[in-house]
Amino acid sequence: MGKSKVKIEIYGADIICASCVNAPSSKDTYEWLQAAIDRKYPDQPVDIEYIDIESEIENPDQKSIAEQVLNDDYFYPLVMVQGEVIGEGYIQLKPVFAELEKHGYVAQA
Repeated sequence: MGKSKVKIEIYGADIICASCVNAPSSKDTYEWLQAAIDRKYPDQPVDIEYIDIESEIENPDQKSIAEQVLNDDYFYPLVMVQGEVIGEGYIQLKPVFAELEKHGYVAQA
């Protein structure tokens, strides 16, 4: 198990990214990712947060990332693990799981 809880941030908006045709919405991605992580790494806590890029954001680091998404520097949904970009637009599980395992998470059989 990881020594500390890993922080996952998912940046998105209610409107599906125009460049991400047929991709799930940002909130759907958040819910899907949370369920997949809970299944693969049960009893290994993770701090997963959805950040709406169109809302008022208090955290300056999150606000900066949200502004970059709004300025088209990144596609959304944007997934970050411990401050590192893991995926944007059409999110895949494999890179997210690989990053969690780098932080000490162990997949359950």
